[in-house]
Order: sequence, then structure tokens, then C-alpha cells
Amino acid sequence: MKRSDIPNIITIFRIGIVPAVVVALLNGQFTLALWLFAIAGISDGLDGYIAKRFNYVSRLGSILDPLADKLLLVSTYITLGWLGLLPLWLVLIIIGRDVLIVCGALAYHRLIGEYEMSPSLISKANTFFQIVLGLAVVFSAGVIDLPVLILDGLIYVVAVVVVLSGFGYVWTWGARAYHARQAHR
Repeated sequence: MKRSDIPNIITIFRIGIVPAVVVALLNGQFTLALWLFAIAGISDGLDGYIAKRFNYVSRLGSILDPLADKLLLVSTYITLGWLGLLPLWLVLIIIGRDVLIVCGALAYHRLIGEYEMSPSLISKANTFFQIVLGLAVVFSAGVIDLPVLILDGLIYVVAVVVVLSGFGYVWTWGARAYHARQAHR
């Protein structure tokens, strides 16, 4: 193992936490799930800090890091939807957006060529609000009941930001694909 592998090892560890989060949620161990979320959040910040601070940035890391975030969020949202703690329509919108992005990325790669993943501001906001809502729902289920108004407000904020983020990806990558095709004519 090289020192430059440390951020990727931390990210792989974060991916390994995902099944434990799901099991904790399914077993109603919401406090444990919150602790696992905290560990995942700390490890996310730590791997990013180490990668940037010591210039250990890698292509693998640029793929694994957002993948770890997505696995945690999507798994959590599916589980919370399964438990009836989040509305099914919201879970479907989130999964639909992610499937759209993956299919678009694969199509772009196949038809145009390589691309660099670069999250937009709205995409970062999407991730932030999904994390906040996920934590709020788990906190409310396991620690202290939060007011329904707060949870419902977060649900609708996440829904709007997910849709805007999805449209943003389609618009941005559609324009890049169009310009790349025009340049090759």
C-alpha cells in the first residue's frame, strides 16, 4: 500500500458502511444509523482533505468518492421509503434522476468520448439537502420527533432540487454532446 492510496481506502471503507446503515435502519436502530452516518460523513471529509492536501487525487478517487455518496444516499432513501418514513414518490424521483445521469454518462462516453465528472452547484445543493433530509428523518424516528412541517418542508425542497439538478445535468451534458458532435463534423 502506498500513502497515495489512503484516500481511496477510506472511501472504500465508507462504501463498506452502507450495508451496516441499511441493516441498522431495518432493525429500527436509528441511533446506530446516525452514528454510522457520522462516521461516513467524517470519512468523506477526511479522504477529500487528505487527497487535496497531499495531492493524492486520482481518477479512481474521483469515481469512488461520488459513488460512495450515492450508494449511501440511495440505499438510505430506499430503506426509509421501504419503512414508510419517506414517500415512495420522492424515492422514485431520486432514483430516476440518478438512473438518468448514469445512462446519460454512459451514452456520452459511448457516443462522444471520455468526460470528467464535475458536480454543479445545484448538484452539490441536491446532495446537501438529501443528506439533511435523511439525517432529519432518522433523527426524528430514533431520537426526538421533529415537527411534521419541518420534515414535509425538507421533502419538498429535496424534490424540487432533485428535479432541477436532473434538468441541469441533461441541459449541460446535452449541450456538451451537441458541441462535441458539431466540432467533429
